[in-house]
Amino acid sequence: MEIAVRFRTFPLAFGAALLSAAPAFAQQTSARHTITHEDVFLMKRVGGPALSPDGRWAVFSVTEPSYVESNQVSDLWIVPTDGSTPPRRLTNTKGGESGVEWSPDGRKIAFAARREDDSTSQIYVMGILEGGEATRLTNVSTGASSPHWRPDGRAILFSSMIYPGALTDSANRSAAAERRGRKYNARVYESSPIRVWDHWLDDRKASLFIQSLDPGSSAKDILAGTQLVKQTGFGGQLGNAGESIGATWMPDGSGVVFAATTNRNSWTYGDVLSSLYLVPATGGEPRKINTDNSDYGSPKFGPDGKSLYATMQSSDDKTFHNSRVVVWTLGQMAATHKVVAGGRDLSVGEFEFTPDGKSILFTAESEGFVKLYRAPAGGGETREVGALHAGAYGGLSVGGSTAPIVAATWQSAVHPPEVGRIDLNTGKWTPLSHFTDDRVAQINFQPLREFWFTNSRGERIHSFYALPPNFDSTKKYPLFVLIHGGAANMWTDNFGLRWNPHLLGAPGYVVLMTDYRGSTGYGEKFSQDIQFDPLRGPANDLNEAADEAIKRFSFIDASRQVAGGASYGGHLTNWLAVTTTRYRALVSHAGEWDLETQWATSDYNYDRERNVGGPPWGTDSLWRTQSPMRFAANLKTPVLVSVGERDFRVPMNNALEFWTALQRQRVPSKLIVWPTENHWILNGENSRFFYRQVQEWFARWLNTPAGSSASSGQ
Repeated sequence: MEIAVRFRTFPLAFGAALLSAAPAFAQQTSARHTITHEDVFLMKRVGGPALSPDGRWAVFSVTEPSYVESNQVSDLWIVPTDGSTPPRRLTNTKGGESGVEWSPDGRKIAFAARREDDSTSQIYVMGILEGGEATRLTNVSTGASSPHWRPDGRAILFSSMIYPGALTDSANRSAAAERRGRKYNARVYESSPIRVWDHWLDDRKASLFIQSLDPGSSAKDILAGTQLVKQTGFGGQLGNAGESIGATWMPDGSGVVFAATTNRNSWTYGDVLSSLYLVPATGGEPRKINTDNSDYGSPKFGPDGKSLYATMQSSDDKTFHNSRVVVWTLGQMAATHKVVAGGRDLSVGEFEFTPDGKSILFTAESEGFVKLYRAPAGGGETREVGALHAGAYGGLSVGGSTAPIVAATWQSAVHPPEVGRIDLNTGKWTPLSHFTDDRVAQINFQPLREFWFTNSRGERIHSFYALPPNFDSTKKYPLFVLIHGGAANMWTDNFGLRWNPHLLGAPGYVVLMTDYRGSTGYGEKFSQDIQFDPLRGPANDLNEAADEAIKRFSFIDASRQVAGGASYGGHLTNWLAVTTTRYRALVSHAGEWDLETQWATSDYNYDRERNVGGPPWGTDSLWRTQSPMRFAANLKTPVLVSVGERDFRVPMNNALEFWTALQRQRVPSKLIVWPTENHWILNGENSRFFYRQVQEWFARWLNTPAGSSASSGQ
């Protein structure tokens, strides 16, 4: 295979675009220890910033984790963007806050929280200039989330989940009481979807409310009674955190633009698409804005108040599409939109505007990193802001009345997220917070390295690799092929919690992370290349990348290879189990075993059949030729199988079927079932146990001592 020219390693300075961060983040070279589970799980977690309108202040969350969930603390902090003083705590309560947004005059913030006296989450308002405690604004029985200030600062838009036909809050209270009083317990459905990620759905629907700040006022449901909401397929965006409706105020406060679907009941046989709607602030029947069948979200108006922007993903027979930003001119919102950012090469993540409205700033995945880009608001050439050579941006926020103030978090595999400011002229990132610096300075690890190669199909394939602690290039180390999920995902230079490469490699492994075909960040076509080749092609990329690493690096012991992953990474692990014996042991978490039963029992169906060319009863052979179960006779490699009982994305039956096949074939295997976990292992003690089990499993089959880093503190 052809060797690509590009090859980089990352010095501790984190790359040219981040040189300003190097002094603050520099690691001490003495008395550093091998990374432990405590280092990863107990590291403070810094959220994305929300900038004040003038750009002078940034508010963000800081979570202080604990292995005892009830002891975890999450509060809001504030820091001046000029870095003149360190961050200070704004809230100090048991529950956390979410959805922070500044008032238009920059004097207050609104957020959603569930305080001690609240039965559900409510909207709170806190004065920043005046100081003092936050006051509760809403008292809605169904809860409140995602606050958005009206442009005049006199009312707040928020979302809530309401019961069918309930036009008032008292009607919602009555409906909730009636259900609590039922003597039977049953879930009844007449259409899909019926569950998502880890929870069953009911017949409640998302709606939009407006709460005036006037004393004594009550919240008004502006979608109540509309024909739109009465449609069987109406709903907001379903995610692993629940259901949400992306919404924004009209510039004059006269109405609200929001994204919602009316074909959710097409879940099992077509794309569920969100459209944009405009509803008067006083209520009434919403009017649809877009005229095509694409998927829309994140609506927001430009600073000039004359243009509506939103994200858009196309809908056709392809299994994946990049996200674009499109624009309509106010007064012509029924006309055809124009794409102004994103495209075949870049998929838009978060986007904001410069204060003058002339430019769009957006983040996008790119070859293992998440970079910041700038494009003309009316369309034109896109350019990267600076030149990011390491890490990932997130939580993009922009403020300032004339000159833009840009803030975001930045992180890498050797430094958790911190809030910082970005210079739009140079791309220089200057940290404003340092919550994790001290702990990071005590850990003995190196930044990720990367290489490219050309696979047997002529495609350029990118890989990161992590070196073990106290690395010595004259020694030999086992190779751990770590496989990402998705498949529409990529290995990112970030500080992972659930599959941290440094923690996994702590016993002394070189950890290889390859972006196989189907991964994002390498152009739309590369992401689509997995269609009609869901397992064999990506697995070939993984094996060829391992071959390439072994050929390049003399410190890798080719006789000691292991592999594993979760979700789609688990799917590919299971495929490796039946197609190769090159790996001494495997770890599969939330892995698909039988394409047909996975399709039938998962909460996510249609895209799976589109990926293989049709439903299982069709003539397409992929249901059989790329289903690991059909090749169970080939099982020989020892496998650790792991699954959460509450996982509805890759239901537990897949793990049990795989386990049964392994036992039937008398292959050494271990099964771990997590009764309280979903698709991920989130509980701290469960996570610590999982990392220890992975280390012990690999050590058993590699004939190396089990690492102690994941079990410290036990």
